Amino acid sequence: MAYLEPKEFATKMVDAGEQKIFMSTKDTFIRAFMAGAILALAAFFAITVISKTGNPLLGAVLFPVGFIMLYLMKFDLLTGVFTLVPLAIIDKRPGCTMKELWRNWGLVFCGNFAGALMVAFFASFILTYGYQIDGGAVAEKVSTIGESRTLGYKEQGILGWFTIFIRGMLCNWMVSMGVVGAMISTSAGSKMAAMWMPIMLFFYMAFEHSIVNMFLFPFSMIMGGEFTVVDYLVWNEIPTALGNLAGGFLLVGLPLYLTHVKTSKERKASAVAEKPSMAAL
Repeated sequence: MAYLEPKEFATKMVDAGEQKIFMSTKDTFIRAFMAGAILALAAFFAITVISKTGNPLLGAVLFPVGFIMLYLMKFDLLTGVFTLVPLAIIDKRPGCTMKELWRNWGLVFCGNFAGALMVAFFASFILTYGYQIDGGAVAEKVSTIGESRTLGYKEQGILGWFTIFIRGMLCNWMVSMGVVGAMISTSAGSKMAAMWMPIMLFFYMAFEHSIVNMFLFPFSMIMGGEFTVVDYLVWNEIPTALGNLAGGFLLVGLPLYLTHVKTSKERKASAVAEKPSMAAL
C-alpha cells in the first residue's frame, strides 16, 4: 500500500478543491450527472438485495460498489465538493472566490439531481413494464421508505427537522472520510478498501445522504408513496443537504486543513522544561 502522509493528502484535498472550481461547466455537469446516476443505481441495487434477502447488512456491504466506481472515475458528488471546494478559498488560492464556490455547488447539485432522476425513471419503468403492473416487493419497500422518511419526520415537528439535519451531518462525516480515503493511497486496491468501510457504515445506519435521496424519494413517489414534493424538500432534501454540508466541511475538511496544512509550530523542549509541573507546585 503506497500510503501518503497526512500533510500530503491534506494538501491534495486543497488542490482538488481548486481544480474543481476551475473545471469547465461542461465537465462539471457531466461528472456530476454520472456520479448521481451511478450512486442511484447502487442504491437501487442495494434496496433490491434487501427486499429479496431481508438482510439490511448485506445491502450495506454491497452498496459501496457504486461509490467506489464513481470516485475511481473522478465523478463528483455534492457531498464531496461540500468538503473540498471551501478549502481552496480558505487557503486563498488565486481566483477562488465564494462566487465560484456557489457556481460549482449549483452545477454539481443540478447534475447529481438530473442523473438520479434518470435512474429513478429507468428503475420504475423496468419494474412495471412501462407502468402496466405494480412494481412488486421492491416498489412496496421503496414507497414505505419514502413515506417514513418524510412524513415520519414531519410528525415530530422542528425536532424531526433537526433529526434529519444531524443524520445528514453524520452521513457526510463518513462519506467524506471515504473521499479522503481515496487520496491516502496511490494503489487502486487500497483506495477501494479505504472507501468501502465508511460508506458501508453510513448506509447500514440509515444516515441521510442528499444524492441517494434525490433518487430514493422521486422513485418512491412514482411507486405510490403518499407524500408531496414539498414534503420531500422541506422534510428531507433541504435539511439533509445542509447537514451534509456541515458534516463534510466541519468534521472532515476543516480539521484536516487546520492541523495538517496550517500546522502550528511545535512547542520548544526548553520552554516545556522551564514550566513548573503541577506536582512540583
